[in-house]
Amino acid sequence: MSQSHQQPALSKCPGCEEPPAAGDLFCGVCGYDLSAVPARPDDRPTMAITVPPAAPAAGAVRWPAAEETDSSDVPAPVVRPADVPGTDSGGRPLTESDTVSGRGAASPPEPVGAGGPEAAAVQVRHDDRADPGGAEASGDFALAAPDPRAAEHAAAPAAAPAPGAKVCVACRSGRVDPDGYCENCGHAQPRERDHMEQELDAVAAVSDRGLRHHRNEDSFAVSSTALPDGSPAVVAIVCDGVSSASRPDEASAAAASAANEALLESLPRGTHPQTAMHEAIVAASEAVNALAQEPAGAREHDTHRHQNAPACTLVGAIMAGGLLIVGWVGDSRVYWVPEDRTRPTARLTEDDSWAAQMVAAGLMNEAEAYADERAHAITGWLGADAYELEPHTAAFKPDRPGLVVVCTDGLWNYAESAEEMAAAVPADAREQPLRAARTLVGHALDGGGHDNVTVALLPFAVVPQGAGSACDTV
Repeated sequence: MSQSHQQPALSKCPGCEEPPAAGDLFCGVCGYDLSAVPARPDDRPTMAITVPPAAPAAGAVRWPAAEETDSSDVPAPVVRPADVPGTDSGGRPLTESDTVSGRGAASPPEPVGAGGPEAAAVQVRHDDRADPGGAEASGDFALAAPDPRAAEHAAAPAAAPAPGAKVCVACRSGRVDPDGYCENCGHAQPRERDHMEQELDAVAAVSDRGLRHHRNEDSFAVSSTALPDGSPAVVAIVCDGVSSASRPDEASAAAASAANEALLESLPRGTHPQTAMHEAIVAASEAVNALAQEPAGAREHDTHRHQNAPACTLVGAIMAGGLLIVGWVGDSRVYWVPEDRTRPTARLTEDDSWAAQMVAAGLMNEAEAYADERAHAITGWLGADAYELEPHTAAFKPDRPGLVVVCTDGLWNYAESAEEMAAAVPADAREQPLRAARTLVGHALDGGGHDNVTVALLPFAVVPQGAGSACDTV
Protein backbone atom coordinates (compact mmCIF):
# COMPACT_ATOMS: atom_id res chain seq x y z
CA MET A 1 0.00 0.00 0.00
CA SER A 2 1.07 3.58 -0.56
CA GLN A 3 0.14 4.90 2.88
CA SER A 4 3.02 5.35 5.29
CA HIS A 5 4.07 7.00 8.55
CA GLN A 6 5.80 10.40 8.73
CA GLN A 7 9.54 10.11 9.27
CA PRO A 8 12.63 12.32 9.08
CA ALA A 9 13.76 13.04 5.54
CA LEU A 10 17.02 11.28 4.92
CA SER A 11 19.23 11.51 1.87
CA LYS A 12 20.90 8.21 2.74
CA CYS A 13 20.53 5.35 5.20
CA PRO A 14 22.67 5.87 8.34
CA GLY A 15 23.46 2.15 8.33
CA CYS A 16 24.59 1.46 4.75
CA GLU A 17 24.42 4.92 3.09
CA GLU A 18 22.00 3.67 0.42
CA PRO A 19 19.30 6.25 -0.52
CA PRO A 20 15.97 5.19 1.09
CA ALA A 21 12.69 5.37 -0.80
CA ALA A 22 10.14 7.94 0.31
CA GLY A 23 7.91 6.55 3.06
CA ASP A 24 10.12 3.59 3.97
CA LEU A 25 10.28 2.89 7.72
CA PHE A 26 13.25 0.58 7.35
CA CYS A 27 16.12 0.50 4.88
CA GLY A 28 15.38 -1.98 2.08
CA VAL A 29 19.06 -2.94 1.87
CA CYS A 30 20.26 -3.42 5.47
CA GLY A 31 17.03 -3.18 7.50
CA TYR A 32 18.15 -0.05 9.44
CA ASP A 33 15.28 1.56 11.42
CA LEU A 34 14.84 4.90 9.62
CA SER A 35 12.24 6.20 12.11
CA ALA A 36 14.70 6.49 14.98
CA VAL A 37 17.76 7.77 13.06
CA PRO A 38 20.28 7.43 15.90
CA ALA A 39 23.76 8.81 15.47
CA ARG A 40 25.90 6.42 13.54
CA PRO A 41 28.48 4.77 15.79
CA ASP A 42 32.09 5.80 15.27
CA ASP A 43 34.51 3.52 13.50
CA ARG A 44 36.72 1.33 15.59
CA PRO A 45 39.64 3.35 16.96
CA THR A 46 42.94 2.97 15.18
CA MET A 47 46.29 2.90 16.88
CA ALA A 48 48.06 6.19 17.39
CA ILE A 49 49.98 7.53 14.45
CA THR A 50 53.52 8.57 15.43
CA VAL A 51 54.73 11.80 13.83
CA PRO A 52 58.24 11.51 12.39
CA PRO A 53 60.74 13.52 14.48
CA ALA A 54 62.58 16.49 13.08
CA ALA A 55 65.98 15.94 11.59
CA PRO A 56 68.54 15.61 14.41
CA ALA A 57 70.75 18.59 15.07
CA ALA A 58 74.47 18.33 14.65
CA GLY A 59 75.99 16.30 17.46
CA ALA A 60 72.62 15.05 18.70
CA VAL A 61 72.00 11.44 19.62
CA ARG A 62 70.41 9.34 16.84
CA TRP A 63 67.79 7.01 18.25
CA PRO A 64 67.58 3.45 16.95
CA ALA A 65 64.31 2.30 15.38
CA ALA A 66 61.83 0.39 17.52
CA GLU A 67 61.14 -3.17 16.42
CA GLU A 68 57.96 -3.92 14.51
CA THR A 69 54.96 -5.38 16.28
CA ASP A 70 54.16 -9.01 15.71
CA SER A 71 50.90 -10.34 14.16
CA SER A 72 49.05 -9.98 17.48
CA ASP A 73 49.93 -6.26 17.74
CA VAL A 74 52.06 -6.67 20.89
CA PRO A 75 53.55 -3.20 21.61
CA ALA A 76 57.05 -2.64 20.29
CA PRO A 77 59.96 -2.63 22.79
CA VAL A 78 60.54 0.77 24.27
CA VAL A 79 63.95 2.39 23.79
CA ARG A 80 64.94 4.41 26.88
CA PRO A 81 67.50 7.22 26.92
CA ALA A 82 69.89 5.11 29.07
CA ASP A 83 70.02 2.45 26.34
CA VAL A 84 72.36 4.64 24.29
CA PRO A 85 75.22 6.95 25.16
CA GLY A 86 74.28 10.52 25.98
CA THR A 87 73.98 13.17 28.65
CA ASP A 88 71.08 14.57 30.66
CA SER A 89 69.96 18.20 30.79
CA GLY A 90 72.67 18.93 33.36
CA GLY A 91 75.45 17.60 31.18
CA ARG A 92 75.95 14.44 33.23
CA PRO A 93 76.43 11.09 31.45
CA LEU A 94 73.30 8.91 31.44
CA THR A 95 73.58 5.61 33.31
CA GLU A 96 71.40 2.54 33.53
CA SER A 97 70.18 3.64 36.96
CA ASP A 98 68.66 6.82 35.57
CA THR A 99 65.76 4.94 33.98
CA VAL A 100 64.24 1.51 33.67
CA SER A 101 64.58 -0.17 30.34
CA GLY A 102 61.48 -1.53 28.69
CA ARG A 103 63.35 -4.54 27.39
CA GLY A 104 63.36 -8.00 28.87
CA ALA A 105 66.46 -9.25 30.61
CA ALA A 106 67.39 -11.33 27.60
CA SER A 107 67.14 -8.38 25.22
CA PRO A 108 70.42 -6.46 25.11
CA PRO A 109 70.45 -2.87 23.94
CA GLU A 110 70.79 -2.38 20.24
CA PRO A 111 73.82 -0.56 18.96
CA VAL A 112 73.41 2.99 17.78
CA GLY A 113 72.45 3.22 14.17
CA ALA A 114 71.54 -0.43 13.80
CA GLY A 115 69.99 -1.01 10.47
CA GLY A 116 71.02 2.37 9.12
CA PRO A 117 68.91 5.51 8.77
CA GLU A 118 66.26 3.66 6.73
CA ALA A 119 65.52 1.34 9.65
CA ALA A 120 64.82 4.35 11.84
CA ALA A 121 61.86 5.44 9.67
CA VAL A 122 58.72 5.83 11.79
CA GLN A 123 55.94 3.39 10.86
CA VAL A 124 52.22 4.18 10.62
CA ARG A 125 50.04 1.49 12.18
CA HIS A 126 46.33 0.92 11.73
CA ASP A 127 44.08 -1.79 13.00
CA ASP A 128 43.38 -3.43 9.62
CA ARG A 129 45.99 -4.87 7.28
CA ALA A 130 44.61 -4.63 3.78
CA ASP A 131 47.50 -6.12 1.86
CA PRO A 132 49.91 -8.21 3.96
CA GLY A 133 52.45 -8.49 1.19
CA GLY A 134 52.38 -4.80 0.41
CA ALA A 135 52.48 -3.86 4.08
CA GLU A 136 55.63 -5.83 4.67
CA ALA A 137 57.29 -4.16 1.73
CA SER A 138 56.31 -0.61 2.64
CA GLY A 139 56.00 -0.82 6.42
CA ASP A 140 52.49 0.70 6.21
CA PHE A 141 49.05 -0.64 7.04
CA ALA A 142 46.15 0.40 4.82
CA LEU A 143 43.11 1.84 6.62
CA ALA A 144 39.87 -0.04 5.84
CA ALA A 145 36.43 1.15 6.95
CA PRO A 146 34.73 -1.43 9.18
CA ASP A 147 32.29 -3.54 7.19
CA PRO A 148 29.83 -5.77 9.09
CA ARG A 149 29.97 -8.28 6.26
CA ALA A 150 33.78 -8.53 6.21
CA ALA A 151 35.46 -11.84 6.86
CA GLU A 152 37.09 -10.51 10.03
CA HIS A 153 33.80 -11.05 11.85
CA ALA A 154 33.81 -14.69 10.85
CA ALA A 155 37.33 -15.06 12.18
CA ALA A 156 36.60 -13.45 15.54
CA PRO A 157 32.84 -13.46 16.31
CA ALA A 158 31.58 -11.77 19.43
CA ALA A 159 29.95 -14.97 20.58
CA ALA A 160 29.68 -18.36 18.93
CA PRO A 161 26.05 -19.27 18.08
CA ALA A 162 24.62 -22.20 19.97
CA PRO A 163 24.14 -25.43 18.01
CA GLY A 164 20.97 -25.19 15.95
CA ALA A 165 20.66 -21.41 16.38
CA LYS A 166 20.16 -19.17 13.36
CA VAL A 167 23.36 -17.73 11.95
CA CYS A 168 23.51 -14.36 10.18
CA VAL A 169 23.44 -14.64 6.39
CA ALA A 170 25.70 -11.57 6.08
CA CYS A 171 28.62 -12.09 8.48
CA ARG A 172 27.95 -15.85 8.87
CA SER A 173 28.94 -15.82 12.51
CA GLY A 174 26.57 -13.68 14.58
CA ARG A 175 23.50 -14.97 16.35
CA VAL A 176 20.09 -13.80 15.12
CA ASP A 177 17.90 -12.21 17.78
CA PRO A 178 14.11 -12.80 18.06
CA ASP A 179 13.45 -9.67 15.97
CA GLY A 180 15.38 -11.06 13.02
CA TYR A 181 18.57 -8.97 13.29
CA CYS A 182 22.16 -10.15 13.71
CA GLU A 183 23.58 -9.46 17.17
CA ASN A 184 27.04 -9.11 15.65
CA CYS A 185 26.64 -6.91 12.56
CA GLY A 186 22.99 -5.80 12.83
CA HIS A 187 22.04 -7.12 9.39
CA ALA A 188 18.31 -7.82 8.89
CA GLN A 189 17.72 -11.49 8.15
CA PRO A 190 15.41 -12.82 5.42
CA ARG A 191 12.00 -13.69 6.83
CA GLU A 192 9.91 -16.68 5.87
CA ARG A 193 7.36 -14.41 4.20
CA ASP A 194 9.91 -12.50 2.13
CA HIS A 195 9.22 -14.88 -0.75
CA MET A 196 6.42 -17.47 -0.81
CA GLU A 197 5.21 -19.84 -3.51
CA GLN A 198 2.43 -22.42 -3.67
CA GLU A 199 1.08 -24.53 -6.51
CA LEU A 200 -1.94 -26.81 -6.72
CA ASP A 201 -3.30 -28.62 -9.76
CA ALA A 202 -5.45 -25.69 -10.88
CA VAL A 203 -3.92 -22.62 -9.20
CA ALA A 204 -0.51 -21.16 -8.36
CA ALA A 205 0.54 -18.12 -6.34
CA VAL A 206 3.77 -16.23 -5.64
CA SER A 207 4.40 -13.42 -3.15
CA ASP A 208 7.58 -11.37 -2.78
CA ARG A 209 8.75 -8.61 -0.44
CA GLY A 210 9.88 -6.44 -3.34
CA LEU A 211 12.99 -4.28 -3.45
CA ARG A 212 12.14 -1.34 -1.20
CA HIS A 213 10.17 -2.65 1.80
CA HIS A 214 11.72 -4.20 4.88
CA ARG A 215 9.05 -6.93 5.13
CA ASN A 216 6.30 -8.56 3.10
CA GLU A 217 2.89 -7.27 4.20
CA ASP A 218 1.01 -9.26 1.53
CA SER A 219 -0.47 -12.69 2.08
CA PHE A 220 -2.39 -15.27 0.06
CA ALA A 221 -4.26 -18.55 0.34
CA VAL A 222 -5.01 -20.98 -2.48
CA SER A 223 -7.00 -24.18 -2.16
CA SER A 224 -9.41 -26.54 -3.88
CA THR A 225 -12.46 -28.45 -2.75
CA ALA A 226 -15.49 -30.21 -4.23
CA LEU A 227 -19.09 -29.09 -4.58
CA PRO A 228 -21.94 -31.41 -3.46
CA ASP A 229 -22.18 -32.82 -7.00
CA GLY A 230 -18.50 -33.74 -6.94
CA SER A 231 -17.37 -31.03 -9.35
CA PRO A 232 -14.23 -29.13 -8.36
CA ALA A 233 -14.06 -25.65 -6.88
CA VAL A 234 -10.80 -23.68 -6.89
CA VAL A 235 -10.15 -20.74 -4.55
CA ALA A 236 -7.55 -17.94 -4.52
CA ILE A 237 -7.45 -15.19 -1.89
CA VAL A 238 -4.92 -12.32 -1.99
CA CYS A 239 -4.57 -9.71 0.77
CA ASP A 240 -2.48 -6.55 1.01
CA GLY A 241 -1.68 -5.05 4.42
CA VAL A 242 -2.31 -1.31 4.82
CA SER A 243 1.21 -0.05 5.55
CA SER A 244 0.04 3.02 7.50
CA ALA A 245 -1.81 0.75 9.97
CA SER A 246 -0.29 -1.22 12.80
CA ARG A 247 0.71 -4.87 12.17
CA PRO A 248 -0.34 -4.90 8.49
CA ASP A 249 1.44 -8.21 7.92
CA GLU A 250 -0.64 -9.87 10.64
CA ALA A 251 -3.84 -8.36 9.22
CA SER A 252 -3.26 -9.72 5.71
CA ALA A 253 -2.35 -13.18 7.01
CA ALA A 254 -5.41 -13.34 9.26
CA ALA A 255 -7.74 -12.19 6.49
CA ALA A 256 -6.42 -14.62 3.87
CA SER A 257 -6.62 -17.55 6.25
CA ALA A 258 -10.11 -16.72 7.52
CA ALA A 259 -11.57 -16.19 4.05
CA ASN A 260 -10.06 -19.41 2.73
CA GLU A 261 -11.35 -21.46 5.67
CA ALA A 262 -14.84 -19.97 5.30
CA LEU A 263 -14.98 -20.95 1.62
CA LEU A 264 -13.71 -24.46 2.25
CA GLU A 265 -16.51 -24.86 4.77
CA SER A 266 -19.39 -23.32 2.81
CA LEU A 267 -18.77 -24.49 -0.77
CA PRO A 268 -19.00 -28.25 -0.02
CA ARG A 269 -22.32 -27.58 1.74
CA GLY A 270 -23.81 -26.30 -1.50
CA THR A 271 -23.74 -22.56 -0.72
CA HIS A 272 -23.86 -20.55 -3.93
CA PRO A 273 -20.29 -19.42 -4.73
CA GLN A 274 -21.25 -15.73 -4.83
CA THR A 275 -22.93 -15.96 -1.42
CA ALA A 276 -19.99 -17.94 -0.11
CA MET A 277 -17.60 -15.22 -1.28
CA HIS A 278 -19.61 -12.53 0.52
CA GLU A 279 -19.61 -14.57 3.74
CA ALA A 280 -15.88 -15.21 3.40
CA ILE A 281 -15.13 -11.48 3.20
CA VAL A 282 -17.23 -10.91 6.32
CA ALA A 283 -15.30 -13.67 8.12
CA ALA A 284 -12.01 -12.10 7.03
CA SER A 285 -13.16 -8.73 8.34
CA GLU A 286 -14.00 -10.23 11.73
CA ALA A 287 -10.57 -11.87 11.91
CA VAL A 288 -8.83 -8.55 11.25
CA ASN A 289 -11.08 -6.74 13.74
CA ALA A 290 -10.04 -9.22 16.41
CA LEU A 291 -6.42 -8.12 16.00
CA ALA A 292 -7.36 -4.66 17.27
CA GLN A 293 -7.93 -6.19 20.70
CA GLU A 294 -4.29 -6.12 21.72
CA PRO A 295 -3.14 -9.37 23.33
CA ALA A 296 -1.66 -9.27 26.81
CA GLY A 297 1.73 -10.32 25.50
CA ALA A 298 2.02 -7.57 22.90
CA ARG A 299 5.59 -6.67 22.09
CA GLU A 300 6.71 -3.56 23.94
CA HIS A 301 9.08 -2.50 21.15
CA ASP A 302 6.24 -2.25 18.59
CA THR A 303 6.08 1.54 18.45
CA HIS A 304 3.09 1.54 16.07
CA ARG A 305 0.78 -0.81 17.92
CA HIS A 306 -1.32 1.99 19.48
CA GLN A 307 -1.59 4.25 16.44
CA ASN A 308 -4.48 2.59 14.61
CA ALA A 309 -6.11 -0.76 14.07
CA PRO A 310 -4.57 -3.44 11.86
CA ALA A 311 -6.00 -3.26 8.34
CA CYS A 312 -5.70 -4.82 4.90
CA THR A 313 -7.42 -5.15 1.55
CA LEU A 314 -8.76 -8.41 0.10
CA VAL A 315 -9.50 -9.77 -3.34
CA GLY A 316 -10.55 -13.32 -4.17
CA ALA A 317 -11.71 -15.56 -6.98
CA ILE A 318 -13.65 -18.85 -7.10
CA MET A 319 -13.92 -21.15 -10.12
CA ALA A 320 -16.87 -23.50 -9.65
CA GLY A 321 -19.62 -24.93 -11.84
CA GLY A 322 -18.51 -23.03 -14.94
CA LEU A 323 -18.73 -19.71 -13.05
CA LEU A 324 -16.02 -17.26 -12.09
CA ILE A 325 -16.88 -15.45 -8.86
CA VAL A 326 -14.82 -12.48 -7.70
CA GLY A 327 -15.03 -10.52 -4.45
CA TRP A 328 -13.03 -7.61 -3.09
CA VAL A 329 -12.61 -4.75 -0.65
CA GLY A 330 -9.86 -2.25 -1.43
CA ASP A 331 -7.64 -1.76 -4.47
CA SER A 332 -6.31 -5.25 -5.25
CA ARG A 333 -7.60 -6.53 -8.59
CA VAL A 334 -8.76 -9.44 -10.75
CA TYR A 335 -8.02 -9.52 -14.51
CA TRP A 336 -9.36 -11.85 -17.20
CA VAL A 337 -6.87 -12.84 -19.92
CA PRO A 338 -8.35 -15.11 -22.63
CA GLU A 339 -6.19 -17.88 -24.05
CA ASP A 340 -6.75 -16.41 -27.50
CA ARG A 341 -4.97 -13.09 -27.06
CA THR A 342 -6.88 -11.61 -30.03
CA ARG A 343 -9.99 -11.69 -27.85
CA PRO A 344 -10.82 -8.87 -25.43
CA THR A 345 -9.20 -8.80 -21.99
CA ALA A 346 -10.97 -7.34 -18.99
CA ARG A 347 -10.48 -6.00 -15.49
CA LEU A 348 -13.18 -7.55 -13.32
CA THR A 349 -12.91 -5.35 -10.21
CA GLU A 350 -13.27 -1.64 -9.39
CA ASP A 351 -10.86 -0.08 -6.90
CA ASP A 352 -11.98 1.31 -3.57
CA SER A 353 -9.65 4.26 -3.96
CA TRP A 354 -9.51 8.02 -4.31
CA ALA A 355 -8.59 7.74 -7.99
CA ALA A 356 -11.53 5.45 -8.76
CA GLN A 357 -13.92 7.86 -7.03
CA MET A 358 -12.62 10.78 -9.07
CA VAL A 359 -13.12 8.83 -12.30
CA ALA A 360 -16.59 7.60 -11.26
CA ALA A 361 -17.64 11.17 -10.40
CA GLY A 362 -16.43 12.43 -13.78
CA LEU A 363 -13.98 14.86 -12.17
CA MET A 364 -10.89 13.31 -13.80
CA ASN A 365 -10.11 10.82 -16.50
CA GLU A 366 -8.32 7.63 -15.48
CA ALA A 367 -4.88 8.80 -16.59
CA GLU A 368 -5.15 12.03 -14.61
CA ALA A 369 -6.55 10.36 -11.51
CA TYR A 370 -3.88 7.65 -11.28
CA ALA A 371 -1.11 10.17 -11.92
CA ASP A 372 -2.17 12.11 -8.81
CA GLU A 373 -0.20 11.50 -5.60
CA ARG A 374 -3.50 10.68 -3.84
CA ALA A 375 -4.42 7.96 -6.33
CA HIS A 376 -3.70 5.00 -4.03
CA ALA A 377 -5.44 6.38 -0.95
CA ILE A 378 -7.98 3.61 -0.34
CA THR A 379 -11.60 4.22 0.60
CA GLY A 380 -12.43 0.64 1.59
CA TRP A 381 -10.54 -1.86 3.72
CA LEU A 382 -10.88 -4.57 6.35
CA GLY A 383 -10.21 -3.40 9.89
CA ALA A 384 -11.81 -2.21 13.11
CA ASP A 385 -11.47 1.42 12.01
CA ALA A 386 -13.22 0.90 8.64
CA TYR A 387 -16.22 3.18 8.30
CA GLU A 388 -18.49 0.48 6.95
CA LEU A 389 -17.81 -2.93 5.47
CA GLU A 390 -19.10 -3.09 1.89
CA PRO A 391 -17.99 -6.36 0.25
CA HIS A 392 -18.17 -6.30 -3.55
CA THR A 393 -18.97 -9.53 -5.40
CA ALA A 394 -19.62 -10.32 -9.05
CA ALA A 395 -20.28 -13.50 -11.04
CA PHE A 396 -19.02 -14.11 -14.58
CA LYS A 397 -19.45 -16.97 -17.03
CA PRO A 398 -16.53 -16.97 -19.49
CA ASP A 399 -17.35 -18.54 -22.83
CA ARG A 400 -13.76 -19.43 -23.72
CA PRO A 401 -10.62 -20.69 -21.95
CA GLY A 402 -8.48 -18.10 -20.26
CA LEU A 403 -6.49 -17.12 -17.23
CA VAL A 404 -7.67 -15.36 -14.07
CA VAL A 405 -5.06 -13.01 -12.58
CA VAL A 406 -5.60 -12.09 -8.90
CA CYS A 407 -3.05 -9.55 -7.68
CA THR A 408 -2.10 -6.67 -5.39
CA ASP A 409 -1.18 -3.20 -6.56
CA GLY A 410 2.47 -4.18 -6.24
CA LEU A 411 1.97 -5.92 -9.61
CA TRP A 412 -0.69 -3.88 -11.38
CA ASN A 413 1.23 -0.65 -10.75
CA TYR A 414 3.53 -1.97 -13.48
CA ALA A 415 0.75 -3.33 -15.73
CA GLU A 416 -2.29 -1.23 -14.97
CA SER A 417 -4.62 -1.68 -17.91
CA ALA A 418 -6.07 -5.02 -18.93
CA GLU A 419 -4.06 -4.88 -22.15
CA GLU A 420 -0.80 -4.23 -20.29
CA MET A 421 -1.50 -7.09 -17.91
CA ALA A 422 -2.25 -9.44 -20.79
CA ALA A 423 1.02 -8.44 -22.46
CA ALA A 424 2.95 -9.25 -19.27
CA VAL A 425 1.36 -12.70 -18.87
CA PRO A 426 3.44 -15.44 -20.58
CA ALA A 427 1.79 -17.24 -23.48
CA ASP A 428 2.02 -20.62 -21.71
CA ALA A 429 0.59 -19.37 -18.41
CA ARG A 430 -2.38 -21.77 -18.48
CA GLU A 431 -0.07 -24.77 -18.85
CA GLN A 432 2.56 -23.54 -16.37
CA PRO A 433 0.88 -21.16 -13.92
CA LEU A 434 3.64 -21.22 -11.28
CA ARG A 435 6.32 -20.25 -13.75
CA ALA A 436 4.02 -17.57 -15.14
CA ALA A 437 3.39 -16.20 -11.63
CA ARG A 438 7.13 -16.00 -11.06
CA THR A 439 7.49 -14.15 -14.35
CA LEU A 440 4.85 -11.60 -13.34
CA VAL A 441 6.56 -11.00 -10.00
CA GLY A 442 9.82 -10.56 -11.89
CA HIS A 443 8.08 -8.04 -14.15
CA ALA A 444 7.23 -5.94 -11.08
CA LEU A 445 10.73 -6.26 -9.64
CA ASP A 446 12.29 -5.27 -12.96
CA GLY A 447 10.01 -2.23 -12.96
CA GLY A 448 11.34 -1.09 -9.59
CA GLY A 449 9.70 -3.36 -7.01
CA HIS A 450 8.60 -0.41 -4.86
CA ASP A 451 5.88 -2.46 -3.12
CA ASN A 452 5.25 -6.01 -2.02
CA VAL A 453 4.15 -8.13 -4.99
CA THR A 454 1.60 -10.96 -4.87
CA VAL A 455 -0.20 -12.72 -7.73
CA ALA A 456 -2.34 -15.86 -8.02
CA LEU A 457 -3.15 -17.44 -11.40
CA LEU A 458 -6.17 -19.66 -12.03
CA PRO A 459 -6.35 -21.33 -15.46
CA PHE A 460 -10.01 -21.40 -16.55
CA ALA A 461 -10.97 -24.28 -18.83
CA VAL A 462 -14.23 -24.21 -20.75
CA VAL A 463 -15.51 -25.60 -24.02
CA PRO A 464 -16.04 -22.67 -26.45
CA GLN A 465 -19.77 -21.98 -26.93
CA GLY A 466 -19.66 -19.55 -29.80
CA ALA A 467 -18.95 -15.89 -30.22
CA GLY A 468 -19.48 -13.41 -27.43
CA SER A 469 -17.72 -11.15 -25.01
CA ALA A 470 -14.92 -12.49 -22.88
CA CYS A 471 -17.05 -12.35 -19.80
CA ASP A 472 -20.69 -11.61 -19.04
CA THR A 473 -22.02 -10.51 -15.67
CA VAL A 474 -24.64 -12.89 -14.24
